[in-house]
Amino acid sequence: MKLRLPVLGRRLDRRWKTAATLADLGDLMALWLEGEIASWPGYAPGCGPDEETRELIPTLAAANRAGYITIASQPGVDPESGFDGLIWTQKAAVEGFVRDRVLLRALVDAAYEAGLDAEVADTLDTGARGIVVTLRGGEPYTDFGGYLGGAKLRHTIWPGIGSGALDDVFHAVRVTLAAPEYGAAPGARVWEVLDSVIGRVPTA
Repeated sequence: MKLRLPVLGRRLDRRWKTAATLADLGDLMALWLEGEIASWPGYAPGCGPDEETRELIPTLAAANRAGYITIASQPGVDPESGFDGLIWTQKAAVEGFVRDRVLLRALVDAAYEAGLDAEVADTLDTGARGIVVTLRGGEPYTDFGGYLGGAKLRHTIWPGIGSGALDDVFHAVRVTLAAPEYGAAPGARVWEVLDSVIGRVPTA
């Protein structure tokens, strides 16, 4: 579920516009992941999750319903030749918003215990640097996390959502988890940790 910029002129499902809480967003994101909703505000209109994300949908949908509202994710991928002839490789990673402090602590504690890389930032944290998760030709190409200002949250990530849900986003904490190493095998640890934590947390 890599982040894509929104396209002007799309029509959003009315449920996004009336979302009142972060939990509402989590329910809608789960429905989008499962194919019940055609689009979500921060993604290309009419597009479902990337093909590489398909096997992660049960974990991501459960995480969203439990209060970890994800906006980007990818599995770990072993080095392979890309369309440009360069070698690409990626870490498993996921990024999302959490408001419930019990869930936040559970995610962070479990990540550290499992040796994952983790970044926690709020909307005022200009020191957040992000975690590089994709290499192209041995050079950093994609990162998750990092600073997201208010304008980007409002107009790029969550345009058109209900004011109550947007207010919750601004009061939430953004949590990014990533495998410490590149490749498919190390990446499995990210989803094991997420499944374990979500399995212990009641649905939001």
